[in-house]
Amino acid sequence: MRGARRSDLAVLRDAIRDTGVSRWAIIRAVLAGTMALGSAVGLSAVAAWLIAKAAQMPSPADVALAATIVRFFGVSRGLFRYLERLASHDAALRGVVTLRERAYDRLASSGARTVLGLRRGDIVARMGADLDAIGDAVVRAIVPLGVAATVSAISVAIVAVLLPVAGLALAACLLLAGVVPAILTARSARIAADAGARAQVEVTSASLSAMDGAAEHRVWGTAAAAAATLREADRDAEDAHELAARPAAWAAGFQALFSGVALVALVALGVLAVQSGDLDGPAAAVVALLPLAAFEAVGAVPAAVMQYFRSAAAARRLAELSDREAADPAPAVREVPAASSLALDALSVAWPGMEPTRPVTGAVAPGQVLAVVGRSGVGKTTLLTTLAGALPPAAGTVTADGAPASPVHTGTTVAMTAEDAHVFGTTVLENLRVARGDVTEEQAWAALKVVGLDGWVRGLPAGLDTELGTGGRSVSGGERRRLLLARAGLAPAPVVLIDEPAEHLDDAGADALRALVSRMRAEGRTVVLVTHDLSVLDLADAVVSLDD
Repeated sequence: MRGARRSDLAVLRDAIRDTGVSRWAIIRAVLAGTMALGSAVGLSAVAAWLIAKAAQMPSPADVALAATIVRFFGVSRGLFRYLERLASHDAALRGVVTLRERAYDRLASSGARTVLGLRRGDIVARMGADLDAIGDAVVRAIVPLGVAATVSAISVAIVAVLLPVAGLALAACLLLAGVVPAILTARSARIAADAGARAQVEVTSASLSAMDGAAEHRVWGTAAAAAATLREADRDAEDAHELAARPAAWAAGFQALFSGVALVALVALGVLAVQSGDLDGPAAAVVALLPLAAFEAVGAVPAAVMQYFRSAAAARRLAELSDREAADPAPAVREVPAASSLALDALSVAWPGMEPTRPVTGAVAPGQVLAVVGRSGVGKTTLLTTLAGALPPAAGTVTADGAPASPVHTGTTVAMTAEDAHVFGTTVLENLRVARGDVTEEQAWAALKVVGLDGWVRGLPAGLDTELGTGGRSVSGGERRRLLLARAGLAPAPVVLIDEPAEHLDDAGADALRALVSRMRAEGRTVVLVTHDLSVLDLADAVVSLDD
């Protein structure tokens, strides 16, 4: 268990280091928080002294001075609370911005196996909630723990100066109130944090799947199943929240217990000290009532422990983006051939934890077309991912130009256009340059002409420089599909994999698909079409089916 905690701490420490948050920024926030809660402790001590002293008819000067100090602590508490929030949130927010930039850089430089293995829900969760959770580690874990330590030390020092034995009693109770709930709830907090992170991803994934595929769900009659998946993910998220609430309840109970023990013990010690003549009444009141404020600091410890585990889980998830690449380094880059054959030998594919597809065998030479058919959900896209070299075969082999498919082929020997390939919120030309960054305007017009989009683009307000809406929402399904086909035609790889190319295409769009495939044939490129539309099978030289 200790090793696991060290591992969590190391991963979180590396993530916080990536934020660029300096130690001085954290120290500044801790000092401001200490002054804020320290003012509460001082206010409690002076108020207790003033109340007890008033019964002794003190001089007006003493009362006026104490009243002024009370007002000072009352004002300074709010002021330093504001400064602490300002310092901690400024450091955390700036750090999250820096960490987000570095995370996107790492994701962009990751290999195909890492990127293609991520669902949209994974990306949203990791780049959103997980990054925020690491920033929260500063605001809700590091700073509160630092403030709890300093304020507890100040409170113990004040009481110990007045009555040493009472200082020891307060120190013991504060230590127990901070450490015991953390130890008793550590395992539950870790489990709750892991379960909560997984549940959040599943809810996000299920929500995006239900919304993005709403039309398809209605057509195929799977809307009820999608809604059931979302409800199940939401129940898992609720269970994770309940699991996180249990350790918090135990912590609150133990803190109330130790706070009560401290209050009773210090009242008793104060009374005994007055009876023995070691303290006067006002000093005994300070000893007796100061724990009420002192325990406010350690009250934040359980929540800080919970946040630590949430942030550590988030840091581990972000670290997977680079750890996966380190565990499976890409092979040395070889020269991209001018043309490549493709061969499948008893190939069966599956993502981890899934049922493998039935084995298929087939082969195509340069300039030929392979069609992969099968019912929806049978694993056609998974097969395409394996052909691209981004996913190892579950069984059998796939070779490109005689060499086993591997991540080095992805984007070089093999180019893949997914069914839900993204249309970026930028110009038509820049969307085409996703396939190849040096595409000229002349080449872009030629590619658009092949798929029959040149007339549509010329009719746009700025032609190739017209900006499309984010995700291609400003274009129809057919126009979006043709734009993706034009992008596939510009890819320089000798093997082109296209997922559901006939989706949303009318007769004119189907003609554009045929024209694109004919052009690729003429260029000597190997084409793989994954489709459930049997009307395009006449384009194929070979067909493999994943249906039983």
